[in-house]
Amino acid sequence: MNDLLASAKTFLFVPGHRPDRFAKAAAGGADVVILDLEDAVAPDRKEAAREHVRTWLAEGHQAVVRLNAAGTGWYHEDVASVGRALAVMLPKAEDRAEIDALAGRLPGVPILPLVETAAGIANALAVCAADAVVRPAFGSVDLAAQLGVDHRSHEALRYARSALVIAAAAAGRAAPIDGVTTALDDEAALAADLEHAKTLGFTGKLCVHPRQVAAANRGLAPSESEIEWARDVIAHAGDGSVAVADGQMVDKPVEARARAILDRTGGPFRPAG
Repeated sequence: MNDLLASAKTFLFVPGHRPDRFAKAAAGGADVVILDLEDAVAPDRKEAAREHVRTWLAEGHQAVVRLNAAGTGWYHEDVASVGRALAVMLPKAEDRAEIDALAGRLPGVPILPLVETAAGIANALAVCAADAVVRPAFGSVDLAAQLGVDHRSHEALRYARSALVIAAAAAGRAAPIDGVTTALDDEAALAADLEHAKTLGFTGKLCVHPRQVAAANRGLAPSESEIEWARDVIAHAGDGSVAVADGQMVDKPVEARARAILDRTGGPFRPAG
C-alpha cells in the first residue's frame, strides 16, 4: 500500500457526490484515484458524498479520500467513514499534532498531508515527519490565494515547492505530489507545469480531469536521455570515482541518482548499448 502511494505518478480527483464517475476514474489510467469530500462538493451535498464514498470503499474498491479540513463541521464524520480507504488526504495540513491525532483515529491508514498554507510550508518538516505520512502533496491554488499571487506562476511559488521537496527528503518521505493544473484544455501549460515540478524534485501530480492523466504519466516518467545517462553511470560505477565515457565523474551520489531514475522506469536495469 505504502509502496504504491510512494511511487505513484498520477492522482486523479473525483467528486465524492458523483458515484457514476468512480468506476470510470478507476479505469482511467491514473495510478491512484482520490474521492473528494472537500472542494469539489457543495455543503448541501457533503453527507450524500460521504455515503457514496463509504459504499464504494465497503465494496472493496481502492481509493484515497480527501477529507474536509480539521476544524470544519464535516471533518469528524468524514474521519468516521473512511477506515477502509487506501489512504486519506488531509487538507490545510500544518500541524503535526493534528496529523498524529488523525492517525490515532485511523490506525494503519496512511496519510497524505496537503500542504497549502503559509503555516504548512513553514512547518513542512514537522508535517512530513509525522509517522503516518507517506508523502506530502502541494496545494498551489490555495497557497497562492493566501499569498496574493498567481497560482499559475512558477516563480511565485518556487520557494514553497522547493521547501516541500526538501522537507520530504529530510523526513525520509517519498518526493511530493505537485498541485493541480487548472487549465484543462491547455496542453502546453500542463507540460510546462510538469517539467517545472520534475525539475524541482516532484515525482507526482494531482489531476483534476481524466484527460490530464496520460500526459502527466508521460511527463513525470524519466526521459530516454535520462535513462540512457543512468544506465551509462551504473555501467561505469565502481568502488571509487571513475570517469564515464563523456568525462563525467561518477561518485556515490551520482550513482544513487542514476539508480533512482532507473527505479522509476519500473523495469530491470539493462546496460547501455
